[in-house]
Amino acid sequence: QVQLVESGGGLVQTGGSLRLSCAASRNIISFSDMGWYRQAPGKQRELVAQFTNGGTTNYADSVKGRFTISRDNTKNTVYLQMDSLKPEDTGVYYCQGRLQFTGRDCWGQGTQVTVSS
Repeated sequence: QVQLVESGGGLVQTGGSLRLSCAASRNIISFSDMGWYRQAPGKQRELVAQFTNGGTTNYADSVKGRFTISRDNTKNTVYLQMDSLKPEDTGVYYCQGRLQFTGRDCWGQGTQVTVSS
């Protein structure tokens, strides 16, 4: 069973930074797409940043220039560096990975990020 475990969330003031980590229970090259989504209260889950199967990275327009996704294949971990945080970045952040051979999406349990004004 594939597990994705997020960590690094917390409470931060506007303008602050956080780094989220997503540790996978298997080699992350087994995922075609892998990235971060978030869900704010009362809103739908939305893509924040991801590595795609084509080797590119995608970012939501709202986080471009502030967030950076990275990966360490030796640690089977994906990171999300979040800088210049804003209150509208508040939400539960989920790690997502799509298995290459089955196309099944795997999700972590989520980590709360709260940005105070």
